[in-house]
Amino acid sequence: MRIFADYHTHTIYSHGKGTIKENVESAISKGLKEIAIADHGPSHIGFGVKKKNFIKMREEIDKLNQEYKDIKILLGVESNIISYDGTIDIDDDILKYLDILLVGFHFGAKPQTISDAYNIYVLNYLGRVSKSIAEKARFLNTKALINAINKYDIDIITHPGAKVDIDTKELAKAAAKRGTALEINASHGQLSLEYLKIAMTEKVKFVISSDAHTPKDVGNVEKAIQRAVSANLKADRIINAVE
Repeated sequence: MRIFADYHTHTIYSHGKGTIKENVESAISKGLKEIAIADHGPSHIGFGVKKKNFIKMREEIDKLNQEYKDIKILLGVESNIISYDGTIDIDDDILKYLDILLVGFHFGAKPQTISDAYNIYVLNYLGRVSKSIAEKARFLNTKALINAINKYDIDIITHPGAKVDIDTKELAKAAAKRGTALEINASHGQLSLEYLKIAMTEKVKFVISSDAHTPKDVGNVEKAIQRAVSANLKADRIINAVE
């Protein structure tokens, strides 16, 4: 199995260590044909991309696409779930600059309401010590992602299960209907092998990503490939893979 694209990489525009150009050059050196810059959405406290910087990033990527003819460079974002009704921290003013939309749960994101803050922080924390609360949190977490999938044209759900617990089968079922891929993340270990096998029972597509925070890690997806192979997941179900 060979990966021809890495759609989840971070740069200095959020909390990555390299520039867009450095990520692109690293991708080229590893034989990749496509790369997406997917820094954190603006609600991420401390290192979310400032709204004004999306214009700057768009202009920079457009220039790099003219400079580097052997690779396709996409502007994306790893948006945050900020409400359990499925709202994310990306509005139409930002969406118009993007080529690809990634969405996931992050504990660093500022929730939309006090109720949302309770669900993401308090309920998920208490779920560590109470089975009944854990089940409630799992249901709400899953519903939030499904609401987002139905509300937006999401390309990828990032590291499902890494930050909060989810019902993988229900998420995969909803994602399959909307053409949203579930990420097998090389950095976080999610989808885990167990979750991956459950998701595979639905007709959902997958994507393998590095979640690179340094240029040298762009395209480093061996751990994710190993999980895919262990699950007997074929390349034709992975949007950025060939046999």
